[in-house]
Amino acid sequence: MTNSRDIVHTTRGRVHGPITRLMSPGDLGHLLKPFVFLDYIDAPVGGGPGFGFHPHSGIATLTFPLTFGIRHEVSTGQVDDVSPKGIEWLIAGGGIWHKASPLPAASSTMQGFQIWFALPASHENTDSSTLFIEPQDVPKTGPVTLILGRYENLHSQIPAPFDASYLWVELKDGESFDYQPPEPHNIAWAFSQTGELLVSGHALQRDMAVFEEGDGPIHFTARGDCGFLLGSAAKHPHDLVLGYYSVHTSQDALAQGESHITKLGDGLRAKGLIS
Repeated sequence: MTNSRDIVHTTRGRVHGPITRLMSPGDLGHLLKPFVFLDYIDAPVGGGPGFGFHPHSGIATLTFPLTFGIRHEVSTGQVDDVSPKGIEWLIAGGGIWHKASPLPAASSTMQGFQIWFALPASHENTDSSTLFIEPQDVPKTGPVTLILGRYENLHSQIPAPFDASYLWVELKDGESFDYQPPEPHNIAWAFSQTGELLVSGHALQRDMAVFEEGDGPIHFTARGDCGFLLGSAAKHPHDLVLGYYSVHTSQDALAQGESHITKLGDGLRAKGLIS
């Protein structure tokens, strides 16, 4: 396979200390919905970010730590640990508060990703839920780790209420990888975390690339050992209606979600968990 879909946009994101924000609902999220937000974390051990209690509604979040573990707590009091290359999956739905902090790491660096997905109207104000997957239970084949969705004969354990695939791919120097998105996926993007990734006439190094819409294949070649994220999906059919921590399909749905997270926040404040 030699033909590959054209790239219509590239970005290196915006760097805020140890976090590079590659996509947010106010920019590329409108092109790549249901993918609406992507942070890449790259910090020395002991210098990684911790996130105190904060709310969400209308979205799902997925955290994929590469080299460190995470302790995750939600406003119900549930506390869980996520191992390196394990998965933290959170359906915020109609509203939840959560916080996360890094666990001691064996690596000298803390690297990982968090992504948000816009939920369909059927799920944007439903009950919240969490799921934690151990690294050995994350599906793998060849160079591909399947974080979410489906790839060839692999299927994620995550019961996502939308049609998207989210992959972590590792190639050795000179290796190639061909990706044919499953039907009906018509949007796709990639982020090259390490090495130099050759695709569609571009050489990506810590770059995120947005591919033209369609169902055509994408051909990747590694120059140096490469690790990269790859996402494809059936495009979310609704406009994005944005709150500060929320993404919904309508103003009414946003108002409902924000009202619920305000009530949850009042409960946390009464317990002295937030100020």
